[in-house]
Amino acid sequence: MIRVGILGAAGYTGGELIRLLLNHPEAKIVFANSESNAGNPVSDVHEGLLGDTDLRFTSEMPFNDVDVVFFCFGHGKSAAFLQEHAIPEEVKIIDLAQDFRIAGDHDYVYGLPEINHDAIVTSQHLANPGCFATAIQLALLPAAHLNLLKEDVSVNAITGSTGAGQKPGATTHFSWRADNLSIYKPFQHQHIAEIRQSLRQVQGYLDADIDFIPYRGPFARGIFCTAVVKTPAPIEDIVETYKDFYRDAAFTHYSEKPLDLKQVVNTNKALVHCEKYGNKLLITSCIDNLLKGAVGQAVQNMNLMFGLDETTGLQLKASAF
Repeated sequence: MIRVGILGAAGYTGGELIRLLLNHPEAKIVFANSESNAGNPVSDVHEGLLGDTDLRFTSEMPFNDVDVVFFCFGHGKSAAFLQEHAIPEEVKIIDLAQDFRIAGDHDYVYGLPEINHDAIVTSQHLANPGCFATAIQLALLPAAHLNLLKEDVSVNAITGSTGAGQKPGATTHFSWRADNLSIYKPFQHQHIAEIRQSLRQVQGYLDADIDFIPYRGPFARGIFCTAVVKTPAPIEDIVETYKDFYRDAAFTHYSEKPLDLKQVVNTNKALVHCEKYGNKLLITSCIDNLLKGAVGQAVQNMNLMFGLDETTGLQLKASAF
């Protein structure tokens, strides 16, 4: 059994991770750390787990008793935590924040299995991709493989309220979010850097801008993305490349039909679809922001890091109805 520790276990990603690991046949949760909830039952915070576990939050962090620790912190907190705490070298780390996603003076592997599978398998420290970044990269990576990203790419993507985290805020309050739409961080979202990094990895260069407009959606979970790429390439060649690019991917699938967000909600799947209008290629993709966009992908990466089939514990049905 893989012995697991979870830091920041009281947030949305922590709760989803606990839900997955409780039903994972090869994993055991050793501790779920939350300073503010120490001693309280996990199901007091993650109420959907009532009856599923007697696990309690703890302020302890017994790193010597685990094989892997998940960082479910907010952005910027992982690097600070590691400056103040020593984690044994043999303990693997999977960080869900953005602290180590950009290549630099660290040994963290960027955990997008569709392009970094082999590096993930041998990694000790892993940076899990961002939710918007996952949806947008999976939409554009086969186009990069075809060397199509020569002009600026227009991207729009809408996310559910859980993408903002569990702490209440003005833009996550139900009365404000319901029946409403708004944009935020246009052209300057923090995920653009990691998107560019992966596209450059596949295409070999990237001179074009990724003009990304994020939307807040009036729903709890999911991301629906559209991207427009200008190219004279025939749609038949493009579709064949998309199918081939994801032929061996465990969770990313090309769809012959237009997508619905409900096809992926509550699953670790990513779906992608292409259409051509003149010289404009319209690519759509969708994921569950908490699963393929966060902890589902993190568990997929854990499986790879420990030599398991990457689908282990992740056979989930879409919440279509």
